[in-house]
Amino acid sequence: MSILAEDSTIDPISLQRREEKNRTALRWWLYLVLLVLFSLVVVGGATRLTESGLSITEWKPIHGVVPPLNGAEWQEEFEKYRQIPQYQQINKGMSLEEFKTIFWWEWAHRFLARALGVLFALPLAWFWFTGRIEKALKPRLLVLLALGGLQGAVGWWMVASGLVERTDVSQYRLATHLTLACVIFAAIMYVARGIAPHHADPASAQTRKAAGWLVALVLFQIYLGGLVAGLNAGYTFNTWPLMDSALIPSDLLIQSPWWVNFFENVKTVQFVHRTGAYLIFFVALWHMVAARRADPGSTHARRALLLFHLVLIQAIVGIATLLTHVQIHTALAHQAMALVVLAFAVAHWRGTKGPYPLETQIKLAR
Repeated sequence: MSILAEDSTIDPISLQRREEKNRTALRWWLYLVLLVLFSLVVVGGATRLTESGLSITEWKPIHGVVPPLNGAEWQEEFEKYRQIPQYQQINKGMSLEEFKTIFWWEWAHRFLARALGVLFALPLAWFWFTGRIEKALKPRLLVLLALGGLQGAVGWWMVASGLVERTDVSQYRLATHLTLACVIFAAIMYVARGIAPHHADPASAQTRKAAGWLVALVLFQIYLGGLVAGLNAGYTFNTWPLMDSALIPSDLLIQSPWWVNFFENVKTVQFVHRTGAYLIFFVALWHMVAARRADPGSTHARRALLLFHLVLIQAIVGIATLLTHVQIHTALAHQAMALVVLAFAVAHWRGTKGPYPLETQIKLAR
């Protein structure tokens, strides 16, 4: 029996307060999930930058949580790694101690993923069976749980692409893995902000649409960044604003068929990622100005202003990443800032719509 079920002995105001209290608990749980997911994505970036992603060659969702505990187990893991092309063609002669370094990065990434699954599933079950989740929120949370399970499978699908013929993972699969993580991140933020108190009126239709388009553009830009990472394209053409001595470099469509350049041509992939950054910058700038005109003095206009400055900071960090030839700390800051921009863009977009109505409000309206 749901706590929110109609009860003639409890007045609507008490029910509404109870719903608000439950929403607060749900919201802070989702924010904690977001924090762990943020850490997971950043550690995933470090795993890629240190070329550690193929150090664990098996997918053991349960048993894999326990790392090697003695010399024999370490040697066994190392021997499995020595059978794949990355070791044979790139890291041949690597010592056991060197292997442990890359192993721990991948193990930490997988451990965080498992921990995140537990952190989401167990509280969800508790909230659900104690009647603390409103009916309208249940399908949203189930979809998030399903996406998390899918992400685990996609992660292994990505790793498997680098175990037989390649020395690294497929850029297609890496970009898919990263983008799905960010879609989940955005969806959790959307749900969490929907159950947060909103003191401002909904924004104008123009502001709402523009905020939504910015979220879509940021997600697409993250996908492009995944292709850049998968091709190691950031290590090439390390100048700005010119690229290969031109604003628009040559040989962007040199491969055949033409469309494959957007996924496999290092120069084209980096150029499109740069272009995407310029597009987001100018759309965020236009949105900031338009929101101040359409919703002057409102929270929405102030958030549009802050979002533009976050995009500006991310652009600066992105340029620094390029000019430093993908120095690891700068590159990780760039990936972390992408999540910050995405989080705020989603929160801003959701905020322009106002909160989900409480169930008691819906019942009273009827």
